[in-house]
Amino acid sequence: MPGRNMDAEQNTGLSIREELVATKFAQGMTYREIGETLFISPATVRTHLSAIYQKLGVHNKLALANLLAVGRMEDTAKSIPNGLTHKNSGPPIVAVLPFDNLGSDERLAHLAECLSADIIADLARYPDLAVIARLTMLTFKGRCEDLRSIGRELNADYLLEGSLQATSRQVRISVQLVDACTGADLWSARYERPAADMFAIQDSVTENIINALAGCCGKLAHIQRNIVRRKPPGSLGGYDYHLLGVEQLNMYSRTSNAEAIRLLSRAIELDPAFARAWLELGFAYAVQGSNGYADDTAMSLANFSCCANKSFALDPGDGLARQAAGDLRACDGDFDGAIEENTLALAAAPNDGDTLALVAGSRALAAGDPEAGYLLINRALCINALAPSWYFSMLGRVTFVLGRYRECIAAFRRAPDMPSTLMFRAMAHALLGEDEDAAKLTRRLASECPKYTAEHFIAGYPVTNPPAMASIRHGAKRARLV
Repeated sequence: MPGRNMDAEQNTGLSIREELVATKFAQGMTYREIGETLFISPATVRTHLSAIYQKLGVHNKLALANLLAVGRMEDTAKSIPNGLTHKNSGPPIVAVLPFDNLGSDERLAHLAECLSADIIADLARYPDLAVIARLTMLTFKGRCEDLRSIGRELNADYLLEGSLQATSRQVRISVQLVDACTGADLWSARYERPAADMFAIQDSVTENIINALAGCCGKLAHIQRNIVRRKPPGSLGGYDYHLLGVEQLNMYSRTSNAEAIRLLSRAIELDPAFARAWLELGFAYAVQGSNGYADDTAMSLANFSCCANKSFALDPGDGLARQAAGDLRACDGDFDGAIEENTLALAAAPNDGDTLALVAGSRALAAGDPEAGYLLINRALCINALAPSWYFSMLGRVTFVLGRYRECIAAFRRAPDMPSTLMFRAMAHALLGEDEDAAKLTRRLASECPKYTAEHFIAGYPVTNPPAMASIRHGAKRARLV
């Protein structure tokens, strides 16, 4: 159960997906609503609930809700150092309060309702967040209690609140994330938009908020990692190891990559049904193979394939899992299937910068139109003000395939400093006729990773799109990286 302690985890054995289903069912959501939120069928929801009842020894919704509440109260009673509260292993529970309209304009009242609804819907797409249903949150419209009281009533870890006010020309939207236990402000933002197009305001502000809070580099993940670091090592659960593993994965060095594989392997050892941990472990193996961090590139690719397939089988509604499935279909020569999977990935997470960035890379290197990938990665950078450095790797790869070498070099200067980055920079300089700059990067690559070649990247990423393979091999030849 989200927010459970380690003893409860050992006693119940619920997977994270089962925890989410249990929490949402206990909150009053129907099978259909749960399915729409988690992107699974009502029949799958029913199967999960059958397993949940058996594991917890309960027989109806009321008993399940009471058990969840008792577990939550027991966990909340246990504190951790430095006044931090949300110490339990499992996805944080987020409640989005109805936004307040501080003016009298009815259009603004409608925008306030739509904003909170859209934020709930988009946050719910993330499998590592538990988001309280919109119907539940509507009961809090107009209520003015202390936020900590609301947090206790909802058993929430975090509350997101917002307000709108406007002049004849401008709409101002203020948003803040609050610790539900202490009432402390954790993050805030203010968005000012021209008042002419309410739909455009709704879309752009929702995208900005979602990408600031969710995802591997969002504010919520950052807060949770800081909490995990203050926990005794013996109390860490699968979700905790996943958080720490993703952090190491995003450092992209040989040492951090090995540590990411260790931590993420531990996460799935503790929770074999943790779909996102399987996926991130697969990504770690892909980074390992495409950067020459392992002697056997074929084994790295096989490990990526195994982990990605496991993740997809556990949670086919995860947009990132579908993107990985698309890459694997491209490896099998099924380019139409790869494009279809990436299209489904975008449909599952249309406002998620991470998904947009990864699909952009796939459009260029695996299957599809690199020009479409260029539009996707630029959109990802536009909607995610906290864009991690690997977004620029994707931009660099896409622009290289498109022959925009100057833009490619600029992008890779902001990307993680790893062998594939040095390779692309060297190739781009060589293709621009800047042989001295290319030679410096080639010598550095040979010194730091002497056995690394462009074929490591092609085999390990993997690269299957014919234009990409041709451009990389041509660039490698010009930069003398073969």
